Amino acid sequence: MPHKMLKLSTLAILIAGASQANAAVYTVVPVDQNSTLKDQPYFDNAQSGAPLLYSSTGIQDSGTDASCFSGDCTSETYKVTSEARRGTEGTPIADTTPYNQNSQDITNQSQLQRYCDNNLGYGTCDIWAENQFFGRDYAENDEWNGQGLGGLQKKQAAWVNGYHSNAQGLVDGAPVNTFAEDDAKYDGTQKENLGSIVANTTDSTVKGIVGTDFVYGITSSALFENASGKPRAFSKRGFVNTNGQSVQLAPVSTSNALVSNMGQTQANDAVMLDGKLLVVGSSSYAASFYAKNGNGDYRDDENKLPSSEDILDNGSHPLDFERMKLCATNASENLYANWECQFSTFANEAAYWLVNADGTVTSHAITVGNGDNRDGLAVIDKDHDSLSFQASAQAVALDKNGDPIAVGYSTNYVEAGKDDSSYSLQAAYFTASINNLTSWTRTLIPGLSLKPGDDRDFTYTIANGVNSNSVIVGDAKGNGEKPQRAFVYKAGQGNAQFFDQLAPSLFFKDSNSNAAAINNNDQVVGWVDIESSNGKEARHRAFTYINGTAQGPLKAGGAWMLDDLTNDGVVNSIANSYRIVDATGINNAGVIAATAFYCQGGYENLSKLAHCNGTEQQVVVKLVPKAGATAEDIQPRVKDEEPPFKRSGGSLGILALTALGFIGFRRRK
Repeated sequence: MPHKMLKLSTLAILIAGASQANAAVYTVVPVDQNSTLKDQPYFDNAQSGAPLLYSSTGIQDSGTDASCFSGDCTSETYKVTSEARRGTEGTPIADTTPYNQNSQDITNQSQLQRYCDNNLGYGTCDIWAENQFFGRDYAENDEWNGQGLGGLQKKQAAWVNGYHSNAQGLVDGAPVNTFAEDDAKYDGTQKENLGSIVANTTDSTVKGIVGTDFVYGITSSALFENASGKPRAFSKRGFVNTNGQSVQLAPVSTSNALVSNMGQTQANDAVMLDGKLLVVGSSSYAASFYAKNGNGDYRDDENKLPSSEDILDNGSHPLDFERMKLCATNASENLYANWECQFSTFANEAAYWLVNADGTVTSHAITVGNGDNRDGLAVIDKDHDSLSFQASAQAVALDKNGDPIAVGYSTNYVEAGKDDSSYSLQAAYFTASINNLTSWTRTLIPGLSLKPGDDRDFTYTIANGVNSNSVIVGDAKGNGEKPQRAFVYKAGQGNAQFFDQLAPSLFFKDSNSNAAAINNNDQVVGWVDIESSNGKEARHRAFTYINGTAQGPLKAGGAWMLDDLTNDGVVNSIANSYRIVDATGINNAGVIAATAFYCQGGYENLSKLAHCNGTEQQVVVKLVPKAGATAEDIQPRVKDEEPPFKRSGGSLGILALTALGFIGFRRRK
């Protein structure tokens, strides 16, 4: 335990900050946390009372409302979308392919560890992989007894062991029901073979809310039970809730029986277009474990099917890749009688759906191509049978002409000699005319090119957000030795720019960062590391960056930690009960959706990494700009000093110590 000592310079800053009571740029508004997961049983009753983890996903659009910096916004204005989880996801439901890895072969504990070693570079990848596979708080040295919360192993073993919901989508803290919880809403051609639906077995996340009529997100199929096992109809599907009904977003290509029944879709972002909801995301179009490569030959990848020993720690239910191939080649047979079909992987393309308020849906691909060819590429890389075509639209906006611009990524064939050329995922934007949504143009974002080989700067690049000015933000992911770097780019102009070059004082060298969203005022939000990793997962905090004109007290070209902008200089205030970890959405009124650490009773002091003497929880908050705030209201939080200055002689007195607290250090997981 560190010594509780104060450095005199730190003390002076704390006292000065306290004199500016009630100043701040944003008001922190807690979001209710009412997930019903806490009331559902789990595999073991002893785990049912474990605290849930809450994470924000987005903020309701603000339409034509003015910025809250220029006029008061009530705390009730604009709903926050979020997700509650019991434990680890194993593989994130919001990823088109696990961790955006093109290979899709993260199917067991050792592959999770290999991914961590190669891409995250933690010195504790063995522990990280065990948590992702067996679940949070798994029983060490007795991992297979099912005590862990969440985890990939439970998803995979559902066919044999059953499953209980691990993730639930929320709007302002209230659970959102989806079509997947109602067996009458399943409409695949093999629906009759599914069996009986099992309650409380879906995982879901809400990605956004538009106007008062539309909520959208992603849900897994419920678990069913038949004579062969406990199948899911599909791994995940996009959904839209409107006017009291929940609509599933089916794959846009339905000629293939495996794709139409078990193919996945995702609803990632949406915008109103002529009274309809334009939803963008991804849609499966072909199997990726057995398909034709660029030479027209069939290739298969057995690594996409784990072994039963990997899943159950025994060979009681052997898995056979030849049976898995039948899921693709003879899908007229019962897809839900063979466990192998549950592990089907797919090539996915960028797609959109138009949803009316009455629930009717039309859809089309954004990616250009036909048959099993997309953007000039076959399903499987001709030189690497583990790599397949993948594309997704992650965000959408209407540009100044009212035409849609979607952003995300697509597969590009990177040429580099006979052995190194391969499929790679690269950030891209897609444009179309409002008068012809069936024809889109793909443009790879310049300045983010990937090169083959172990020494490349990026393993993939992805665009996460876009606004009506066609300004795009996203991430360029490095390998385990190189950082993930947030970028910003204006469509059609020069190269992408990295935030560690635009604001180096906040984005220090080799720091990891994520640019999640941008509003029409060119205000960006996301997260950035606040410490060097030193072989572990580094702590990070939410930031905002003004890429355009000043917003209230926030100057053009400025970058700030949101912890600094919520600091009101009062130790025992509501604001000092939160540290803002991640910002996931910002609307045009400037209201931000964020994930935070909450310390009941407040943190010890106003510093960035102040110690929590009580219980620290992961929660969701809304940050509302304060009308009339000025630059003088910005109070940077005190940096935690190490080593502290040791006081000798004298005493601050019990009142001062109580008010200001000690500087403490705590390593968070």
